[in-house]
Amino acid sequence: MTDTALRMPPEWHPQDWLWIGFPHLAEEWSGVIEAAQVQIAAFASAVADSGQRVRLIVRDAANEARARSLVSSAVRLERRVYGDVWLRDTGPLVVCGESERRARLFGFNGWGGKYLMPGDEAIGADLAASAGLAADRCDWILEGGALDGDGTGLVATTAQCLLNPNRNPALSQGDLEARLARDLGYDRVLWLGDGLINDHTDGHVDNLARFVAPNRLALPRATGPNDPNAAIYADAAARARDFGVEVVEVPSPGLVEWSGMVQPASYMNFVIANNAVIVPVFGTQHDDDGVAAIAELFPGRAVIGLMADAVLAGGGGFHCSSQQMPSA
Repeated sequence: MTDTALRMPPEWHPQDWLWIGFPHLAEEWSGVIEAAQVQIAAFASAVADSGQRVRLIVRDAANEARARSLVSSAVRLERRVYGDVWLRDTGPLVVCGESERRARLFGFNGWGGKYLMPGDEAIGADLAASAGLAADRCDWILEGGALDGDGTGLVATTAQCLLNPNRNPALSQGDLEARLARDLGYDRVLWLGDGLINDHTDGHVDNLARFVAPNRLALPRATGPNDPNAAIYADAAARARDFGVEVVEVPSPGLVEWSGMVQPASYMNFVIANNAVIVPVFGTQHDDDGVAAIAELFPGRAVIGLMADAVLAGGGGFHCSSQQMPSA
């Protein structure tokens, strides 16, 4: 049983710190682990240098030494056991009330049985305990990147992921909506359709659509006639508008391919920190326009574009690799 008076705050809610995972499994990074480490370190340093605490999670002594050689002195390193770096999905989801914070710990099955690694199932409880949070085990499978909320009880998700039979095959859409309300305080669900093409997560919403204010949703706008996700963007925008949500459009990176395969590159995988917004960029002609459009949505924060192509090669982005600790 969980307390329905508690709700997961939006990402722009004040944060005590940001957890970030540091890459350590070379076999998961297609020969680019050193570049991915540099990019994650730049991300951690940018947040820490903006004045926010960062707790960079490292796996072992060698991992710690490598991280320390790359990051700002303002970044705190913590050695912990974890599988991959995607703490958005394996870390705790923190809910808040008027006088309480608690961690919600969900089942994790490697994104539908695809990539389960030792440590991924335990890191959420470990981080919650390290933060002194009481924790509740929830009776279903959920990854944090599958959700994005606006702080009023409204949450966006994709049917491709949350209704995928590789997650909770015995639960109906109504069952999932009831659990979102019970465990995270979300009483209204905006169901979008598919996520980006070739997204390993089965279409996490944090790569497609992000709330930037109550009832205001940022979505990509296709750039160029060969944008592989043009129909997905249009469908998401139509669903959001039909639901009564204000849509603001951000130029997409356009077609990004490696070895002939379309990559799920997205500026939507940005991270909202207390004083900064970190936007992944990919070396395309649309990077500057994407960062500028996001900067218009966050006039009170420094908006920083950082190269994330190597992080994407490992299957995610800056948002995927991090999890915030909301202030009480």
